[in-house]
Amino acid sequence: MTFLQIASLLIVLAGAFGAINYLFLKLPAAIGILVVSLAASLVILGLEALFPSLNMAETVTGIVGNIDFSEALLEGMLGLLLFAGALHVKIADLREQWRLVFLMATIGVALSTVIVGTGFHWITGMPFLIALVFGALISPTDPVAVLGVLREASLRKSLETKIAGESLFNDGVGYVVYLVLVGLAFPVVAGGHGGDDHGGGGGLGDAATLFFQEALGGALLGIALGWLTFRVMRLIDDYSLEVLITLGLAFGGYELAVALHVSAPIMAVSAGLLIGDVGAKHGMSEETRDYVDAFWRLIDEILNAVLFLMIGFEVFIVAFTMDTFLAGVFAIGLALVARLAAVAVPVLILKPFRDFSPGVIPIMTWGGLKGGISVALALSLPDSEWKPLILAATYIVVIFSIIVQGLTVKALATRVGREPELM
Repeated sequence: MTFLQIASLLIVLAGAFGAINYLFLKLPAAIGILVVSLAASLVILGLEALFPSLNMAETVTGIVGNIDFSEALLEGMLGLLLFAGALHVKIADLREQWRLVFLMATIGVALSTVIVGTGFHWITGMPFLIALVFGALISPTDPVAVLGVLREASLRKSLETKIAGESLFNDGVGYVVYLVLVGLAFPVVAGGHGGDDHGGGGGLGDAATLFFQEALGGALLGIALGWLTFRVMRLIDDYSLEVLITLGLAFGGYELAVALHVSAPIMAVSAGLLIGDVGAKHGMSEETRDYVDAFWRLIDEILNAVLFLMIGFEVFIVAFTMDTFLAGVFAIGLALVARLAAVAVPVLILKPFRDFSPGVIPIMTWGGLKGGISVALALSLPDSEWKPLILAATYIVVIFSIIVQGLTVKALATRVGREPELM
């Protein structure tokens, strides 16, 4: 199938499954599309088991196999989704929560990676470094999934800022940690993803250098490009052109970051934060702000729908056995324990210096959803005997996270966060 045919099929299915969800299931839009696509996938697999001559599963598997999920997300959709998400997080709100966001995106990701990696190594017998790679790809919360659920959950503003801000930044940090660990665990075949080609096996010194090059370089590039774009937009009063300029920033900035071997996700977040706050206040007319906001919300909704549809159909390329299924179930528990540590430790570090709103630890633990980025990173791993196990466990964790946690986080927030909010 050609790219246009695949894109057309995905849009048609996303619209059809979205309509089914809207009319019958009435779940949050993105989760509903995932549920319908996963149910359709399981029905096809069931029919294939009952009537092998139909070859339905083989046909669908061939179509799904033609879609490089990892490339489509990491090189195409991710920059737009992160930019759109950051565009609607205000720097002033984030500044109030920056200490917690910073600690969770650094110490939290590191703790979670070690906890998941150690536990998965013990459960499966997988080499420790490769288990740490699994820990790195499953630890970051997915901003796409998180922001999609937050729109439906009606959380308090400061709590929403904590979760959204942390998910935007720990995604970029976790991606860099993943690249570093892949380079150490697969020294011969390791390379970057999304066009990054760093190689591997250079030792801890080179790994630390790579980490700071990626993370700091991505942030500086995002700020520089965002500031340059803001200065240009101040000279223009044409909403259609200004919308086009923001689209060019998201696309072009992401590809430039890839070419410069700095973190493209962190670049997209940094640029989006600057344009969404400083750019919106001082570089856009009210009409332009309305159009930019509406355009990027629409992009966000459409790409979310397509992404969650693709996650549902990825079940066709996951090799499930009883062993991989049990490993995935254990991985759910590991991921939740690791997430609890990633939230609780930073909160406890900061608690002597500030108060936190009620239920912040359980809400942020349960609201830290995993998503398509974890699946894409698992798919992009170098081939090895452990890749099918990692992919299956990742898929099970992601499906549980989006459906079970995503559908219950609002009820949890209502139950444990009733007291007046404290700063």
